[in-house]
Amino acid sequence: MTDVWFAGGLVADGSGGEPSAVDVRVTDDVITAIGSAPAGARTVDLDGRLLTPGLIDAHVHLGLSSPIRAQFGFQLSVAEIAADIFATAGHALDAGFTTVRDVGGVDGGVVDVIAKGKVRGPRVLSCGPVQCQTGGHGYYGAEWEPTELWPEHHVPGLCALSLMSGNADELRRNVRESFRRGATFLKLCVTGGVVGRHDNLSDTQFTVEEIAVAVEEAAARGTYVTVHAHNNAGIRNAVRAGARCVEHGTDIDEPTAALMREHDVALVPTFAVVDQILGGESMDLDPATKDRVAGVRDRMASALRTARAAGLRIGLGSDLIGPHQRRRGEELRLRSELESPMQALVAATRVNADILGLGETVGQIRAGMRADLVAWQSNPLKDAKAFADPQMAALVVKGGLTVKDIR
Repeated sequence: MTDVWFAGGLVADGSGGEPSAVDVRVTDDVITAIGSAPAGARTVDLDGRLLTPGLIDAHVHLGLSSPIRAQFGFQLSVAEIAADIFATAGHALDAGFTTVRDVGGVDGGVVDVIAKGKVRGPRVLSCGPVQCQTGGHGYYGAEWEPTELWPEHHVPGLCALSLMSGNADELRRNVRESFRRGATFLKLCVTGGVVGRHDNLSDTQFTVEEIAVAVEEAAARGTYVTVHAHNNAGIRNAVRAGARCVEHGTDIDEPTAALMREHDVALVPTFAVVDQILGGESMDLDPATKDRVAGVRDRMASALRTARAAGLRIGLGSDLIGPHQRRRGEELRLRSELESPMQALVAATRVNADILGLGETVGQIRAGMRADLVAWQSNPLKDAKAFADPQMAALVVKGGLTVKDIR
């Protein structure tokens, strides 16, 4: 048994309360006390730095860490795709993220090698491949590529973006296959999306009855369904079918927010990817993608205000894709501008942990929680730009192990 006190800093514990000058004792991989380090105790000197829980990104795509069209055009070797995935996992950890929820792209092997410590990365919860309807969002085959060739893009154990279903029976088979591969929750695309070629944001995809099949299969395993959804019709279909979380939620209006509140459905907005696309970073996307994203950021900001007013649980996800995923904390900076740095921090810790079903083990600094901690070189609650700069995450502790220390 090893005891160490993280001492001499300020602690923002993830609850939303004001930071306090207390010390944190970690025994092996668990936080065991909050108080004052006794004389002679083994300590890690924080030197006045702010200590927060390890950050959680509830919407990542580790399996989309390479140039997109090249990856799905058989232009990259499996070795290069793997190298990009593992590099992105390491970058997430270095930015202060100790837990992520992968909502489509990685296969179970990536989760396993990170969990075993063979590759640096955060704790990963994965849905495996996204569930999409035939030709719907999540399908990125070439224009004349036969539908039946799409699974050839999968690399078993490494990456598998989506499984397509033409009806409820096919969907049931595909979600069971996802669970066989190690999925711990399900994600369905129930509307069109921004990064796609075969659909529009206004499209709805899957019927209520089809979505309910996935919900039934998830419930049978004690887990849940989250949905990619931009428009209100698709969101309402998913809520009525029993989905527990909505990703993006770009056009949420008051009636839809009220329906989500009635059914305790959470929201995970995703602003960083919109800025990533508009910012012109080389993501190797179809040039038309910029046209599709026009206006999405303002509408998503309006939806955030509507959701907050309705009392929804609102998490945080970056949705970064392609080879430029180092600044994952940009999502917190953007949310800080729309709300406050403390609200962004709580969304990325306590609220995200609750949405992911991990609220009893991560997301806060208190006795009994897993020791996931970040000490910041510059206080991000005073200047949220620090959230976006990986160099500001001076010390990162995951499960009691120091995985980064540049103090």
